[in-house]
Amino acid sequence: MDIAVISDTHLHQTTPWFEAVFARYLSPADMLIHCGDATGRGVWSHLLQHPGSHGVCGNMDDYALSAELPDRLNLSIEGLTVGACHGWGVRQGLSARIAQAFGPEYDVVFFGHSHAREDSLFGGTRLINPGSLQQGRGEFAMVRIKDGSVEVDFCRVDDKELGGAFA
Repeated sequence: MDIAVISDTHLHQTTPWFEAVFARYLSPADMLIHCGDATGRGVWSHLLQHPGSHGVCGNMDDYALSAELPDRLNLSIEGLTVGACHGWGVRQGLSARIAQAFGPEYDVVFFGHSHAREDSLFGGTRLINPGSLQQGRGEFAMVRIKDGSVEVDFCRVDDKELGGAFA
């Protein structure tokens, strides 16, 4: 299972850049998880085009969007217990707070909030933050879960690959 994990897009509406990123990098994945701060309903609506789209609310999402999205996800993927949330508070200690909030029964937890890529282990729980998918920064994670193993590739959007006037 190939999962595109994104967070902190901070857009109220899609842009040509975001639509190109979706088409080039995100839509080929089997599943898409947004870890909060999509910010506006327009971006979330666009992500729903993906048949395996999931998301959680973030602290910067507008009221209507945060009322629609859950605070956390609980999924079973390829036999692993997987969670997702946005995150809260200061950057220091964020992973530990999230690991504690989910508990040791989770194999993998995806999160955002800090805009910093991370792949860390707390007890038996792997915590993965894809970074921030914003134009000019363009970070995300491609996660492959197969036969109980988890592989993470942190990716940076190459604007030249997108074509158009983004490079």
